[in-house]
Amino acid sequence: MTLSAPAFGEAPPAAVAELVSAPRLSGRAQLAWWGLKVYDARLWTGPAFSLRAFAGHPFALELHYLRGFKGADIAERSLMEMRRAGPLPEAQAARWREALQRTLPDAIDRGDRLLGVHRPGRGAAFFHNGKPLGEIVDTEFSARFFGVWLGPATSEPGLRDALAGGTP
Repeated sequence: MTLSAPAFGEAPPAAVAELVSAPRLSGRAQLAWWGLKVYDARLWTGPAFSLRAFAGHPFALELHYLRGFKGADIAERSLMEMRRAGPLPEAQAARWREALQRTLPDAIDRGDRLLGVHRPGRGAAFFHNGKPLGEIVDTEFSARFFGVWLGPATSEPGLRDALAGGTP
């Protein structure tokens, strides 16, 4: 994993500026798996953001893909990681898998950007290369989905810390 400090004054994507009040770049990191670079990640948060209570705050997670993937594979991997936070009944996992597969593009190409915006009390909105993909209106889904990166049970605690940028 490669870590880097946020650039001062870096402007957020348009969707972030519309959905997160006074957004700032909290942190960034690169995910690599077995030496293969997967994506660069950036976390955009509002001024009151707290990592310990991330699900109670609006924020946006931006992933810039460094290799291609099928949308169905991203959905399946997301569910596998979401299960790290605790038991997930199969019926609920099936609903979430279907919602992700319906919302995500069929394919993510190298250079594509996916942006997920956590909207407390509502769910998650998704964008592909700046264009709206849709929204999954389910607060539990949104908390578990973004917990893949920000939750205490994440499989990548170094990435979590880098994205949080020292936010408690």
